[in-house]
Amino acid sequence: MTDVKQQISKEAELFLTGSLMITVIPSIYVLVFITSVPLNAAAIFMFLLRVRPKKPAVIYMLNLATADLLFVLLLPFKASYHFNGNNWVYGPAMCRVVTFAFYCNMYGSVLLMMSISVDRFLGVVYPIRSMAWRCQRNAVAVCCAMWLLAVAGVMPIVLPEQTVCLPELGITTCHDVMNARQMQGYYLYFFPAFSCVFFFIPLIITTACYGSIIQVLLRASESKRSKKTRAIITAVIVLTVFVVCFTPSNILLLAHYAEYSQQHSDSLYIAYLVATSIGSVNCCLDPVIYYFGSSQYRKQVARLLCRQAPPGSSSQKTTETSQSGTFQGSQEKR
Repeated sequence: MTDVKQQISKEAELFLTGSLMITVIPSIYVLVFITSVPLNAAAIFMFLLRVRPKKPAVIYMLNLATADLLFVLLLPFKASYHFNGNNWVYGPAMCRVVTFAFYCNMYGSVLLMMSISVDRFLGVVYPIRSMAWRCQRNAVAVCCAMWLLAVAGVMPIVLPEQTVCLPELGITTCHDVMNARQMQGYYLYFFPAFSCVFFFIPLIITTACYGSIIQVLLRASESKRSKKTRAIITAVIVLTVFVVCFTPSNILLLAHYAEYSQQHSDSLYIAYLVATSIGSVNCCLDPVIYYFGSSQYRKQVARLLCRQAPPGSSSQKTTETSQSGTFQGSQEKR
């Protein structure tokens, strides 16, 4: 398969050769990769082998950790591409694979975080009525549906050619430069619709769920409210991470195509790429959410740290204190 050749604007040349594209963005990806791989690998190990029983929340978190790990394992390709002056050297087929997997895991994470929020909402707001629904079999079915939806939604992104040869710069880009006809037609309508279905609708659902959870917990009696402080903080953290990590890139994506439809300008695209790279930090923060959001996960981490710490050490004492003070309410036992 030969690369598509295309002339680009001076504006596009500037951001393809600028320090943001060849230094800042790949540096962020490298830091995320180094931090996230061990954290998510450890989380998957805990969820698979240590956490029992496999409650619905555990199944959702296991799938989210898997999506995060698959996402960050692709970052070395993205980082080397940018460090190499935005020159893709792995071939057109690999460009399609990386682009597909990158978006699939990103928006798969969004859908799984939405599923977790709905599960928590049912468990807190309707604890009795939702008992029949919140079972292991249904959680597995929901996760499978979210993965299939992400795959089906992302597939059209990689149907057009992804690599473009730029003779004037001596590079071949991957997904960063598109044919002008595709930009004015196919992508101009696809990406806004895609962003609405795979981000803004999940954002509304997630915000509504966590908003209701926080309201219910705040209305609890004084004796219960003190015990559920950790659950409230967890809900706020999860909602904040969701909004901060994913909202800027999706808003900029919509704004980019709206601007392009009027002025054929690429001025917002570099901001979108920066926001996407910053949003990947979500993969480093999710394991922290697992720790605060699941008492089972927290206990296993505490036991692991307790085994590794020398007898009588401050680490062991801290772990024992943490275990004795662990909140055992119904919200965290999910």
